[in-house]
Amino acid sequence: MIDNRKASFYALATALLWSTIATAFKIALQDLDPWQLVFWSVITSTVLLSIIVVLQGKAGLVRFQFQTTPGLFLFLGLLNPFLYHVALFGAYDLLPAQQAQALNYSWPMALTLLAVPLLGRRLSVKSLACCLLAYGGVVMICTRGEFQNLAFASGQGVLLALASTVIWALYWIFNTRRDGDPVVGLLICFLCGLPWIIVATGMFSSFWPSSPTGLVAAGYVGFVEMGFAYILWLKALKLTDNTAMISNISYLSPFLSLIFIANILGESIYPATYAGLIMIIVAVLAQQHFSRQQ
Repeated sequence: MIDNRKASFYALATALLWSTIATAFKIALQDLDPWQLVFWSVITSTVLLSIIVVLQGKAGLVRFQFQTTPGLFLFLGLLNPFLYHVALFGAYDLLPAQQAQALNYSWPMALTLLAVPLLGRRLSVKSLACCLLAYGGVVMICTRGEFQNLAFASGQGVLLALASTVIWALYWIFNTRRDGDPVVGLLICFLCGLPWIIVATGMFSSFWPSSPTGLVAAGYVGFVEMGFAYILWLKALKLTDNTAMISNISYLSPFLSLIFIANILGESIYPATYAGLIMIIVAVLAQQHFSRQQ
């Protein structure tokens, strides 16, 4: 049943949850390294998704959906939650939160560029202009508007942030090739990614953090970023016949996020961050508009 008012409520709730994530990442990374944060947040989210699937009476679908495309699910699990969150948390560990979260919003441009070789899409002049505008915003954010010296807060952090956008775009490109219940599919991806995470954490870090505060923050990340926000977003999309409106609501999130970053983390928000973020979002919205016209 279509209910755009309720869909808008769910979309707003999702945007609010997403806006807290950058701050939660940085708080968690004060007590955990990126490997530990990936491990504990994914464990938390996997437990949550398992409970939801069981309560919905869909536990039998887990094996059925996996058996339809096992190779695809194994690959998707490698991309997300494993590689995507390793790159994302690594970026947050090295960059100010305002930079890392703003760079992450350029992923639709990575999707546009990757769709050319992987899906055979044509890159129009308008799409290319959107990409140039978005990545101009990326440079604006990374250099804090000081284009003349190209001094990044962390070159490695910028590379990890941009790598996370490529991995996320790849995940969504290949994710379109699977059918079935989306929540069950996400649970399968997490179950397939968990062995990679366990092995990597054992090799490059340790499982137990030095402080319980990190575990609480990791639990919040798992419940919100990988769990409830995703469920609410799916409900919003299911209830609306105007996906453009719902998608646009989500772009309140990065600006709300800057409020939390400034007031909780105490970061001074640079004018270049606002300018670059606006450039990225304008480019993404314009690209979505041009895509609907094709």
